[in-house]
Amino acid sequence: MCLLRWSGYALLFWAILAISAQRAQETPHTSSATSAQTLEWDFDIGPDLNTTSHLVFDTVSNLFQHWGNTRYRNGHTIALSTVPVGTLLYHGTYKREVPSKPGWIAMDPEHSYMFCQSQPTGARADTDQKPAGCWHLTLTTTRPLKVLYFDGSSAANMEGGPMDSQDILLWGEIKPEWTFQERKRIDELCKWGKELGLDGFVRMEMDFEIMICDLSDGIEMVSFLNLVIGDHKMTYPHPKKPKPSLPPPPSAADNRSSPDKMHVLQRAIEAGTWRNHYPGDRRLHLDPTRLISFYDSERFPSLAAFRIGKERWEHRLEGLDVPDLAVFRARLREIIEQHDGEGSGVDWQTLIQTIIDRYAERLDVLRYLLKTAVGEEDAKAAVGHLRSMLVPYILYTSTPSSASKNRAWAWPVYEYCATTHTRFIASNHQIFAKLTQSEKLLLRSIQGVSKEICRVVAGMWAEGVELGLDIILPSQNAPSMPALGSVMSAVHRWQERTEYLMGWLDWGVWATCRPACEYEEFCYMPTWPFFELRQRRNFRRLEMENELERRLDDDEYVLRPQPICLRRVEPFDM
Repeated sequence: MCLLRWSGYALLFWAILAISAQRAQETPHTSSATSAQTLEWDFDIGPDLNTTSHLVFDTVSNLFQHWGNTRYRNGHTIALSTVPVGTLLYHGTYKREVPSKPGWIAMDPEHSYMFCQSQPTGARADTDQKPAGCWHLTLTTTRPLKVLYFDGSSAANMEGGPMDSQDILLWGEIKPEWTFQERKRIDELCKWGKELGLDGFVRMEMDFEIMICDLSDGIEMVSFLNLVIGDHKMTYPHPKKPKPSLPPPPSAADNRSSPDKMHVLQRAIEAGTWRNHYPGDRRLHLDPTRLISFYDSERFPSLAAFRIGKERWEHRLEGLDVPDLAVFRARLREIIEQHDGEGSGVDWQTLIQTIIDRYAERLDVLRYLLKTAVGEEDAKAAVGHLRSMLVPYILYTSTPSSASKNRAWAWPVYEYCATTHTRFIASNHQIFAKLTQSEKLLLRSIQGVSKEICRVVAGMWAEGVELGLDIILPSQNAPSMPALGSVMSAVHRWQERTEYLMGWLDWGVWATCRPACEYEEFCYMPTWPFFELRQRRNFRRLEMENELERRLDDDEYVLRPQPICLRRVEPFDM
């Protein structure tokens, strides 16, 4: 008993020594933590030049939305998704026969009707024989379909990046020579996905489509109708050559003389625009806990070097090295095999959209106020607008003083603004422990975007307060009559910072038709394969002096699509 008692005293003695040593070690850490916190909320310290938080944020915010994925067609996200029970799907063909091998089905009948054709028996397709109608198949899902989604304009048969993620998955490298090998692509995708239980793959062109692997599994026929084909039939190759399983849609240039063809094209394009913005196509259910972003620099560092000095239109996956390719393939298998229901339960898409809703229009208005400011009253209006954006975060004690340096008095405003939407998720151990790797990436992207928005906005407001331009929170140190020159210099700085911030965020909601389109028009983002659809008054082809200038304009139009107004009623702009 005595030995046990002395052993207990010894243990207690060593425990006290250990605690004392730990406290002694923690003393300098307090200073380090304070220093780190000072740097964390310093208005002059922006994001790392190689950060991709804003790119992850924007690509995820646009998943299953047409506008953003048309604007930036080179996709960087692959996500597991489901097609719910009872979803209608469509397929147009020239024969009364349900496809028995992997094929393409549309989310809207306007899209599938473009491929609804007839080819009279024993007749050449280019003869004048009257078509015997076309066959249009309507299907429905009888169970949730497990599909893999490639973002961007991943169904655009173009070189330059739209199909990079599919090439990387299938062949481990970019295969531009196989851009138009759609049969090879779908067969190999379905062969790869079969062992993982995938039913198909979702892509987008003028509308969303599903590359379905087996129409007899989880899908039933609703109707198979012999429809009037009108005058939109497409030309097939000579019968001696193999018939294409999915003929390409007609180009606008080939259809200018046919009103019926123009109506068919117009309605197909129109159907795609229904999912231009949030919430996108709700018939496709994204699982944000199971996605891969090639903008994840921690997972795919080899791509960072290939993005240096390039605009976002030019971002591609061709720089993915062998180690990162192995990481991608392993991670892709992980997210597909991950059990359903894993994750934190956070609604990430709604959280991202909440931030966009909160700042998109307000930043646009701020840009207008600063751009049109000509005097002190205009500057005060801009500072008032900035203040209104920060009202939920301006503490009663947030007032400037002579002892404050680097606008440190406003750091708490900056901090609360930047962390409000994510603080609980990041600090609650029960929630954080449930985050999947995909969710942690989303959390970091939201934190990075929120921080930069609030750094710029709160920094401009704090500077305005110190200049005496906030009528509600006057500064003790501000001059009673600030010089107009110093005020306008500040306004110009704020205008540059606002332009920088909006350019860095690059949200698609700001890429719109200005001035707004007239009632008989709609705002159109040029998309494959309809690049020739353009507003005549906006495209000054006749004013160009030479062929080279015209070709340069065409390249810019295709590579960097900008929204234009097109007519939605006859006469169409085709």
